[in-house]
Amino acid sequence: MASSAVKNKRIVVVGAGNMATAIAVALVNAGNAPVAVWSRTAESAQMLADRVGVEWCCDIDALPQADVVIISVVDSALREVAVKVADKYPDAIILHTAGSIPMCALQECGAKRFGVLYPMQTVNKNSVVSLDDVTVFVEACDDVVAGEVEALARTISKKVVYASSEQRCYLHVAAVFACNFSNAVYNMAAELLEKHGLPFEAMLPLIDEAARKVHRMSPPEAQTGPARRGDANVMNAHKMMLDDELANIYETLSDYIMRRNR
Repeated sequence: MASSAVKNKRIVVVGAGNMATAIAVALVNAGNAPVAVWSRTAESAQMLADRVGVEWCCDIDALPQADVVIISVVDSALREVAVKVADKYPDAIILHTAGSIPMCALQECGAKRFGVLYPMQTVNKNSVVSLDDVTVFVEACDDVVAGEVEALARTISKKVVYASSEQRCYLHVAAVFACNFSNAVYNMAAELLEKHGLPFEAMLPLIDEAARKVHRMSPPEAQTGPARRGDANVMNAHKMMLDDELANIYETLSDYIMRRNR
């Protein structure tokens, strides 16, 4: 549960997409519900507001008073929205949730007290997962704001870590490899199996165990397969079975694995 000091903060969530929804729901579950949510579209704003039981609007100037404003919008819109938020809330702590945008972008947009609240998780507003065990990376413009941002982060997660803007960029690109690219590889496997009349569900126990293994050992220790063994005969046979695009990807990834295991 949120501390009394944090619970007395009036929080506004600006955005109604995947991360905004996850954060708003987490705040509600922590007993620290936002006072309002905003989105460019009435449909999205109302959907999130109804979900967490707060008011909504599509006009930043019409939002209620707030002590903390969490901006969680697409990267391309962040600066435009931040300028309006900073003008509306000159004394509030203004946070963004973007992995690849530096904290100083908020200062450039006019914010005086600002920081970052960045949960390291893939989220979907139609199936929101708990942030309780998700590492939330924070950053702030000064020590006073840092204390308040950390206190807020600890209401939604047990794991809070400081990271600079530069470090957060590396977190973001690492997440693309660990999550986005791995999902793209799942899609390659699914298409290959479908083409040959086989079910993707057969891969799910394999995928689940591969994920569980890196909880118990390092990724290099968990690596298996023909490239890990240096089995050229199997790898060459596999490439012969694939179209040029997949064969090139297979070769690139296999070469990477072999280089790391020499």
